[in-house]
Amino acid sequence: MSGSWGSILTELIPLGLVVALSPLSIIPAVLVLSTPRPRPTGLAFAAGWLFGLAVLTAVFLTLSNLVGGIGEKPPSWASWLRVVVGVALIVLGAYRWANRKRSEHMPGWMTRMSTLTPAKAAATAAALTVLNPKVLFICAAAGLAIGSSGLSYPSVWLAGIWYVAVAGFTVALPILAYAVSGARLDPALARLREWMERQHAVLVAVILVVIGVLVLYKGIHAL
Repeated sequence: MSGSWGSILTELIPLGLVVALSPLSIIPAVLVLSTPRPRPTGLAFAAGWLFGLAVLTAVFLTLSNLVGGIGEKPPSWASWLRVVVGVALIVLGAYRWANRKRSEHMPGWMTRMSTLTPAKAAATAAALTVLNPKVLFICAAAGLAIGSSGLSYPSVWLAGIWYVAVAGFTVALPILAYAVSGARLDPALARLREWMERQHAVLVAVILVVIGVLVLYKGIHAL
């Protein structure tokens, strides 16, 4: 594994974790398991979520190719991009911390997740990746980071698959576990949902700040 390959995979982990550990990723995935048809609805939601992440990342990866060129030496703007992303994550984390008391209750649209059909679950999941500014922003950062890393084809697409796997595992795992174990997981999923509702504001704020510092440091170090 080359240095640049290992470096970009390592850089994509914290970006993916911002999406993976967001309550707006995990809670809807848990709620769709309360629908009348939890298995097909959950699997459809997971497929739609992973598809949305993959498409967004591919779009911004393609844009980075138009700007700089896949496989070429990373341009100087790539380091500045990391700096901007890092600062933005820190600011967003600080904002979420300052407003954590206002985010204690689950948004109203989430309560309707338990009424979705499989087709609507897939469409909703794909739409949420685009309509959630945090997911959109992080997928943009990941796609541009991969495209400006200096990797060539097919390595850039393998890096994209790696990012989608990291960003989507917290949605896919509980749904796949439920598909295998069924209703035996209901008590554990209920406890997880309750905990996320209580702690998600603090959790997201801390994660954003920590990952923002890491991305900012990498950007400054590369200047």
